[in-house]
Amino acid sequence: MSLEKTYPKEVKQILAKYPPEHKRSAVMPLLYLAQREEGFINKAAMQDIAQMLDITETEVASIVGFYSLYHDEKAGKYRMQVCTDLPCALRGADEFLNNLCGNLGIKVGETTADGLVTVEAVMCLASCDKAPMFQTQGPDGIKYHDLMTIDRTMELIDALKQANKEEK
Repeated sequence: MSLEKTYPKEVKQILAKYPPEHKRSAVMPLLYLAQREEGFINKAAMQDIAQMLDITETEVASIVGFYSLYHDEKAGKYRMQVCTDLPCALRGADEFLNNLCGNLGIKVGETTADGLVTVEAVMCLASCDKAPMFQTQGPDGIKYHDLMTIDRTMELIDALKQANKEEK
């Protein structure tokens, strides 16, 4: 997949925001564009972005690996990313994550059997005082959920399942 062939207008708009000598700054919006359809960025897209911006593929991959917004593997329709850094852990995030996975019958990093939800542990979603908390990433964008309980989270997942059935 060539981003310039698939999204010519969007790529041109993104690159136009940066002077030619600083075009490497376009890496993040281009990555976001690359994962729009499939929910992850494949190796070919990383190579394409690196070539477009005159940077190495390793530099592109390091950005994908660092930010929880970017993904290099296919996952469920929704990613539930539970913050488990120290402040959140002190507020019960680890127990919350383990109980959530137990209720879903999966392990951290796995996807539910219906392919709807992948549960991931991430660091710092900037809501330490409201843990346990997580963000969902899906077709409807990114949404933050704080001061969560297992019951409220399972209700959210049930609502996602219902909405998914109605779409089909």
